[in-house]
Amino acid sequence: MNPRRSARPSVTYDPPLSGVRILDLSSGPMTAVGRLLADLGAEVTPVLLPGVTEDRPVGPHIDSVPLTTAINRHGMTPLEVDAADWSRLLGDADILIENTAPGSAAEQALSVTTIRTRHPGLVILSLSDFGRDTRFSGWQATTPVLHALSSELSRSGIPGREPLVPPAHQLPYHVAAAQAAVMTISVFLDRLRTGAGDLIDFSVLEGAMQTLDPPFGTAGTASAGVALNAQRRNWDAEQLRYPIIACKDGHVRICLLAKRQWQGMFEWMGRPDEFADPSFNGLRVRLSSPALLAAIGRFCADRTRAELEVEGQRHGVPTAAVLTLPEALRTEQVEQRGFFREVELEAGLRVPVPVGVAEIDGHRASALNAPDTAAGAPRSAPILADRPRRHEGLPLEGVRVLDLGVIVVGSDTGRLFGDLGADVVKIENSAFPDGLRGNLTTVSHTYAAGHRNKRSIGLDLRGAEGRALAHRLVEISDVVLTNFKPGVAASLGMDHATLSAINPGIVVVDSSAFGPTGPWATRMGYGPLVRAAAGFTDLWVYPGEPETFCDTVTVYPDHVAARIGALSALTLLLRRERTGTGGAVSVAQSEVMLSHLAAEIAGEVLARRGHTRTDSAEPDAPWGLFPASGADAWVAVTVRDAADREALRTVIGTEDLREWTARRTPAEAMELLQAAGVPAGAVFHAADVPDWEYYVARRDFREELHPHGAEPFVLENVQIHSERIADPPLRQAPLLGEQTREIARELLGLPDPQIDDLLARGVLEIAGT
Repeated sequence: MNPRRSARPSVTYDPPLSGVRILDLSSGPMTAVGRLLADLGAEVTPVLLPGVTEDRPVGPHIDSVPLTTAINRHGMTPLEVDAADWSRLLGDADILIENTAPGSAAEQALSVTTIRTRHPGLVILSLSDFGRDTRFSGWQATTPVLHALSSELSRSGIPGREPLVPPAHQLPYHVAAAQAAVMTISVFLDRLRTGAGDLIDFSVLEGAMQTLDPPFGTAGTASAGVALNAQRRNWDAEQLRYPIIACKDGHVRICLLAKRQWQGMFEWMGRPDEFADPSFNGLRVRLSSPALLAAIGRFCADRTRAELEVEGQRHGVPTAAVLTLPEALRTEQVEQRGFFREVELEAGLRVPVPVGVAEIDGHRASALNAPDTAAGAPRSAPILADRPRRHEGLPLEGVRVLDLGVIVVGSDTGRLFGDLGADVVKIENSAFPDGLRGNLTTVSHTYAAGHRNKRSIGLDLRGAEGRALAHRLVEISDVVLTNFKPGVAASLGMDHATLSAINPGIVVVDSSAFGPTGPWATRMGYGPLVRAAAGFTDLWVYPGEPETFCDTVTVYPDHVAARIGALSALTLLLRRERTGTGGAVSVAQSEVMLSHLAAEIAGEVLARRGHTRTDSAEPDAPWGLFPASGADAWVAVTVRDAADREALRTVIGTEDLREWTARRTPAEAMELLQAAGVPAGAVFHAADVPDWEYYVARRDFREELHPHGAEPFVLENVQIHSERIADPPLRQAPLLGEQTREIARELLGLPDPQIDDLLARGVLEIAGT
């Protein structure tokens, strides 16, 4: 029996961006931004403007059809315009997306600064690989280059070998698109209040660095509080964090992070004397024990994946089969959730494509589900217009968010709202602290990164009195964020069905591993197990070496799933200005991941149906990782076409490229190649990132001395580069309940004697008191 949804879907679906008019001049992989916004209801019109737009189709190509481009543009009708039509279109538009090359004739012909002057209410998203305000603006990126410069590549692969580019050919662009969409809609929502548009200078590299596997962002619980910037490739050690175990018919991945999970494993194995010492209750002891991993391997060897999944779940040991992508797509979970639907991309070319990456009010948020008639977009903000602002230049000032989220997805979703100016109140208690905390008296680097710009109230939701106080906070809030297992929010009285009766305008976001319905809905949602079950782990291997699983030191897709949740919530706040009511968002991390493989999935299906792969590539063109001078030093070099090949020849002459790079540092090789127009990127280690000139010039990081931290923290800084939006505030991550009294007085209106009584009885809490 499938778990029930926490709220019944409405009879009719009202897309949250209905009536929002977007002109999209972009081409290439960043057309993914328009796809995301169209699926949330926006009217996205691809515009062909002579002298400005160019055709940059993105494959894989099947029967000469570029599948990525075809999927991103499905259901949209391109419009070719002249200068007169263009001026009229701009006057009616809400948002303009463009990605002319910096310094190009197209950039000059479009002249977004002129458009900005003539249309001051327009929100302009200006996309480029490296932004437009530094000496790097003319540099060019490709997927390996983005992975390298974000530092993600330095954590992928087996030490001593070349780093391994993760699967999904356009992965950095997909995650950057989610970041771009969040920033654009937050600015547009503010435009409804102020009437003022903006010009966003969005760098694909920054979007990829912040959203794929951020080196100075939040890390998972397996990191034991060690930030990613302090970690290096250690393939053997990483196998102990979320072990991948060979079994009778393949592999399974298990999780032994919590003491209770280890004890379940210990019982399951028959309580072996070798591991009976209580020291194995400690995570560090388990992670440093190769003998334990070997014993678990022997235990699993004669069992099937299915048997191990069932037995593991029964013993409280999160266990997932490592599935191939075709196996993942055939699972009951994917089929029952209806995530894919066959569509005709071109005549005779039918493929399965994702039906949106979020559910809104119980409906798939997809242009495929759009009603026949669209509602008009709001032209003002009657609900948010009069909210008090702090005048800090942030788009979400006056919005209040209650944050019940935990670990990475939970921390990042709330942190995005806080960085953009919302008042984010984190609700927690010491009986079930956020797993990122580590302990209640200090703040780790990873916790500081994910929970800055929040206030914390210690509140016990397990009792009626605590829930009543939480519901009073809901009455004066706009958004509630959760990422519990389906059913937990309802048991705490914090699901949308309960909260919408208290505040009809509330927007509730729930994020889970596999979604709120289907046979896997109640599975534990650890990212590595989700990657295994979704077919991603099986793809993240060296070519021809099927057991070199390398998705180890990464928290993908947590950060991008947080962006999808935040984006959906923002669009519902926008819809609320039109309808007066809020709504519910559900995000399945597995489906976010599968959406990033949409073109590859379509290509494999078409190939099995007899269609022909027609990709054309420069013969024998260098593309990949090359050794550089230094320890574990590499540079990504990518030659796309004949022009790149000629540019490469001007730099290295007739010398072998590998020999040429081996005599230079990664940064030196990158600089010389990029100066000639060849996309290249040094494989940065995380610790290298903040000091690179590009990130310094773009103010991407800042140092913070936290009063409860052991040492200064380097944290992300700028989220939106634009004319009107300020850098994020500098409010530091709180201890548990650090602002309990403040919030109880200010938002709940409680007098001090009542607060004291609630603290004494444990309804309210301040850690350490």
